[in-house]
This record gives sequence, structure tokens and C-alpha cells, in this order.
Amino acid sequence: MDAFKLNNNSNKPTLTPETFAKLRDFIDSKCGIHFADNKKYLLEKRLLNRIEHKNLKTYEDYLCYLTYDKGKDIEMRLLYNSISTNETSFFRDPVQLDVFRRGVLPGIIETKKARNDKSFRIWSAASSTGEEPLTLAMILMEEGLHNLGWTIDIIGSDISDGVLSMAQKGEYENYAVRNTPPTILKKYFTQTGSSTYKINSEVSAFVKYKNINLLNVSDTRMVRQRDIVFCRNVLIYFTDATKKKVVNNIYDSLAPGGCLFVGFSESLHNITRLYKPVSIKNSVVYNKM
Repeated sequence: MDAFKLNNNSNKPTLTPETFAKLRDFIDSKCGIHFADNKKYLLEKRLLNRIEHKNLKTYEDYLCYLTYDKGKDIEMRLLYNSISTNETSFFRDPVQLDVFRRGVLPGIIETKKARNDKSFRIWSAASSTGEEPLTLAMILMEEGLHNLGWTIDIIGSDISDGVLSMAQKGEYENYAVRNTPPTILKKYFTQTGSSTYKINSEVSAFVKYKNINLLNVSDTRMVRQRDIVFCRNVLIYFTDATKKKVVNNIYDSLAPGGCLFVGFSESLHNITRLYKPVSIKNSVVYNKM
């Protein structure tokens, strides 16, 4: 596509308000990530490397490439790597994790025991580099489920191939484990350097990673009969319309009686009535009705 080639001048392209609106709406329609008007600078910065990598002249050219070029599908996956926010750590938001462990987990275990079902299925949606699903695996291991004949099945998903590749490696810096209790760090990690750790294989064996676009029903249909879904600190990046689509897709992936955890700053109020909000220890979880 010669029309897209960059000339040899050193001037960096500028994102005009008109093209920002087009790109913003295009990205929103593809993955739900929404850049508000005051985040124009952020989108401009995050896409610049992709424009330079493709030797394009302008942001408008980049939008044309994403729309019409034969390599657009591959480029969209690379774009997701560039625009995703991946702030996470092990044992993040311990209050919610305590609600999961002491307020939700016992009830689900008793219900499943009564049905003679000793499988436990979790989906960590938008799992980034793997800290959340691995945290959940360690909690279940601390409860001893794996030694009591239970099958633990955890899916970690993200739209970014880049973070999923990092999750598969299971290697982490000090910053990622800063909230991890010392006893847990010693038990389930191997220190590989002065400030680096690798998750032990006995933990990572319980987690499988998938590339899933939460807006895409054909993607979310790959995940079924989940007892619990964690979709924390994700909805804040979506419009209300997109939030509704995402949580409706998640609803279909939950088993009867399953529950959804969202972030502390997130709520399904005025988004959907599919779930029943339940207050547990100053936290809210959403049960499938």
C-alpha cells in the first residue's frame, strides 16, 4: 500500500480532533475501550509507535490501514497491546479477596458438595500478566481443595497477546509481588534474582490463558459454567452501553448461582438487572439470578 508510505521528513504526525473522534469510535466498536475527549493525548501517544512501525504518514492513514488493509486483523491485535492498561499485582484489593475466600467460597463449596460436584471453575476476565488468576489459584490451594479431590479450572483472559505471553512465562518483578504475604511468597514462588520471582508450576498448572475480547460473543462463549468471574477494574474503561454488553456476555458464562466480582470503583447500578447485588463485608458481589 504505497499510499501509506512515510516520507523522509522527521516531523511526527499530529492527531486532529476529527481523526481522534473517528479512531476513538472505531476502537470502541472493536473492543469497548473508550477514550474520553480529555484522553486524546493518551491515544495519540499510544498509537504513535504503531504508525511509525507501519511507516505511515498520519493517524488518518493508520485508520485507513485498520479498516481496509489485508493485514488489518494482525494490526488490531498489536493495537490492543498498545492501548491496554495493565496495572495489576498479586493479592490486589485484599478486602475483596477476603470476601471471595470467606464470604463466597464456602457457600459455593457446600452447594457443589450437595450435588456431588467437586469441580471449581473461575474466569479471570482481563487477567493482564496473570497476577489475578494466579492469586485465586493460591487462595484455593491454601483452602486445600486440590488435596481433597477437587478439580480447579481457572481461565485467565485478555485482549492483549503481549500480556498473555508474559503471563505464560510466569516471571515477575518485586513490584508485582509487593502485596503478597511473605509466607505465600516463600511457598509458591521461586526467587530467580535479586528482585525477580517465578511462580511455581504447581500453581500455574491450574491456570489456562486465552485471548478473549469481552465484547465478542463468539469469544466469551468459549467460557462456560463458571462458578465465579472476576472482571475487576475493567468496566471503568467502557461506556455504559459497552458495560451492558460485557456483563451480559459474562452472565451467559456463569453457572447457575455463580457470582461476578467487579472493581471497588465499579457498579452495575443502572447498567443491567440480570444480577442480584449482595453486600458482604462492605463489598458488593453480583449473583446470577
